[in-house]
Amino acid sequence: MAKVFKFGGASVKNAAAIKNVTNIISSRNETELLLVVSAMGKVTNALEKVVDTYFTDKKASLVLLTEIHSQHKISLKELTLNEGILDAFFDNVSTFIKNDQESNFDLVYDQIVSLGELASNLILAEYLKQQNISASWLDARKIIKTDETYREGKLNWKLTEEKVQSEVLPLLKNQIVVTQGFIGSNETGNTTTLGREGSDYSASIFAYCTNAELVAIWKDVPGILTGDPKLFENLVKIDRLTYKEAVEMSYYGAKVIHPKTIKPLQNKQIPLYVKSFTKPEADGTLISGEITINYPPVIVVAENQAMLHIATKDFSFVAEDHLSKIFQLFAKHRIKVNVMRNTAISFSVCVQDETERITNFMEELGTEFKIIKDEGLELITIRHYHQSVINELVKGKIVVLEERIRKTIQLVVKDVPTIRRKNS
Repeated sequence: MAKVFKFGGASVKNAAAIKNVTNIISSRNETELLLVVSAMGKVTNALEKVVDTYFTDKKASLVLLTEIHSQHKISLKELTLNEGILDAFFDNVSTFIKNDQESNFDLVYDQIVSLGELASNLILAEYLKQQNISASWLDARKIIKTDETYREGKLNWKLTEEKVQSEVLPLLKNQIVVTQGFIGSNETGNTTTLGREGSDYSASIFAYCTNAELVAIWKDVPGILTGDPKLFENLVKIDRLTYKEAVEMSYYGAKVIHPKTIKPLQNKQIPLYVKSFTKPEADGTLISGEITINYPPVIVVAENQAMLHIATKDFSFVAEDHLSKIFQLFAKHRIKVNVMRNTAISFSVCVQDETERITNFMEELGTEFKIIKDEGLELITIRHYHQSVINELVKGKIVVLEERIRKTIQLVVKDVPTIRRKNS
């Protein structure tokens, strides 16, 4: 049976990291192994700047693109690979920037940002071959088929599974297959992406369609922790998680696993391991079927949040017909509601503060409703909470909204303003 390994950007960030991934693969001596690989560390962020400048200064965006190409060439040189192997990819994007007049931001985003995955993949595939490891590079856009929704493509499961069965499984019989996470294509042949950090989801798709034995996601952490190590100290590694608990954590914004990853694996009871690429021999975290586990408090912090306070202009009740209209527009503008509260004459929601989407939503809804936006907020979600943990996390914060259910509390907070005494 096939195994699917997913390596994120930090694990392939430079030549040394690519050598480390190669050592992990060669030491395990796996057969029927499919590698899903993200863009090299920070490259996606750099390509997003190329997208932004595409709409304001195309010459500047081409300069940024050249800089990214040069960064990849450094890794190619250090790995003693042909520095020209990525030229075709970068030339295609350069031509797109020079000649295209596309105004759809999301479409432009997918055509440019997808370059990161394509480049990192080819480097790894070529280095594996150089190390006498039988490997084949696969363009995921020929396999992962989506609808026309750019930046958040909805998967055509039937067509994708047919492609995997006919084109991927034969390749896996006698070599390692290296492919991209995050990207696919639609019926018109344009590149689409599955959502930011969507490489985990890609690994899950390939695992489902190949009936894989397991999926392993290789991270720069020892497994799934009780919080973000960039924000908290004294965290605990969770050795086992159920699919349900993993879904809950990812839904609330835990960054270790993409929210869409779990469901395909649960459907076929495929175990998911989260392992460390710096300590590959360690156990990591196993996510699998239902077992009884006593979990410690797990903290998820989502920054850059906004509260939208929506009320009818005539002070009438916010009734079901109003809510239907509001949620239709949330769906239209692809705004995910993280927390919500309804009162007699108002409806408040906490959402990720994505300026363009929220502005368009407010303009369209504002013809019928009064809307107030409260910015600069943070959403703290605690699973299996203790009051002592809550007290510690809200120190120096103003709690704007609090919602509790049996195992989860969500707190929308903002910093207490600093007040200084005037000089007398």
